[in-house]
Amino acid sequence: MPPLPHYPTVDELGARAAALVARHPANARLRRVGTSRAGRPLLLLSVGHGSRQALVVAGPHANEPVGGATVLRLAARVLADPRLTDGADATWNLLLSADPDGLGHNEGWLTGPYTLGRYIRNFFRPGFLEQPEWLPTGAAGATLPETRALLALQDELRPFLQCSLHGVDVGGGFVEVTHDLPGLARRLAHTAARLGIPRELGPYDTLYWPSLGPAVYRIPPPRPGDLAAAITEAAVESTWLHPCRHGTVTAVVEAPMWGVAAVEDDTPAADPDAVLRTVSHTLRHDIRLLDEVLAHLAPHLARVPDAARLLAPVDDYLLVGPRLADAWDPDVADGTRRFPTLNGGHLTALRLSGRRIALRTAGLLHQLAGRHDPAGVRPGLDRLIDAWCAEYRDRCGARWIPVARQAEYQARMVLAAFELAGRLPRARSGCRSHSGEPGWGHGAVVPMHRE
Repeated sequence: MPPLPHYPTVDELGARAAALVARHPANARLRRVGTSRAGRPLLLLSVGHGSRQALVVAGPHANEPVGGATVLRLAARVLADPRLTDGADATWNLLLSADPDGLGHNEGWLTGPYTLGRYIRNFFRPGFLEQPEWLPTGAAGATLPETRALLALQDELRPFLQCSLHGVDVGGGFVEVTHDLPGLARRLAHTAARLGIPRELGPYDTLYWPSLGPAVYRIPPPRPGDLAAAITEAAVESTWLHPCRHGTVTAVVEAPMWGVAAVEDDTPAADPDAVLRTVSHTLRHDIRLLDEVLAHLAPHLARVPDAARLLAPVDDYLLVGPRLADAWDPDVADGTRRFPTLNGGHLTALRLSGRRIALRTAGLLHQLAGRHDPAGVRPGLDRLIDAWCAEYRDRCGARWIPVARQAEYQARMVLAAFELAGRLPRARSGCRSHSGEPGWGHGAVVPMHRE
């Protein structure tokens, strides 16, 4: 199967997986493991017959479609190399999409042409409470059918390795893990260099997380909090941590769509406070501007089909934006949260993140305005989107990475995690969550808006 030059749609994922099974009926199976809210099947492609289960989850975030291309590439590679199945006593279980409904809402840009403006104007990512990996009320309180299906699959398979496939719209590649996998940072550096993928050496997602090597970070434990805290903290109860009770190692593999070389800058920042002030003040200004746009739109939203779907993430972004601005602003910080020593990569990541929140919100508002735009806001939103995308491109140096290269990078990192996790004894799961159930050891947790 030749590498895909584009992101696969929901229908294409199912069709290509079925074709693989038809060509390899002795070694590949496709089954339905659940049903989405809109009635789409949640499909699991399994390759091999070994006793050691590996679970790879594609598409947990609807706007990060690289995982679909990656699982198809992994399936073809595993089918072609019996050392990865029979030789490793392993079965590969590839969930084609954890959120097929969300993926379907992104089809306006999935097949290209790939420009930042087209991506943003067709962007969709559900609100926090509708993202299948998060468990803000714990596993027992999970209500989304996609989440319940994933939890059931984890408990059925008890995998030695789980890989969650994520994308970074603008930035670099990095990996988050629940266990140290010695050698992973070296593998990442080699793979990234070979494929021209920048490594993100200071992702804002992991700003306070323990580093296990360049661009590899340890996932900290969850802790209780209200909804606003859950939205702004990456370390919440999640399906990343749920299978810990089975001794599972989870690796979250992040692959960039538009790469920015400056995220690799590991030199100490000369005047970080000045940059932090600029980033936080800019984010506050942008959020106020977008709040005003929403106020103009509000009287007309009753006539917008499916407005609630788009409003949920808008509300999330407008909620977290000011909180993040305050957390980053050295003149507002209350002293309870301390930045680490910031390097150039950290500051670049914060610049990208502040602008990302504004751009995503603008893109969703652009869709809410609709073609007829009774509030007259689309021309202004178009100017904002064009200007902010130009800033990514011209000031930050964002450059498109072809889909095939994104997927190859992600597949190689999954294979590296597979090999390295296979060397760990399953007993290495000694960790506790805040609830007292198996979780992870203690670590710092700070307000974050999960990318």
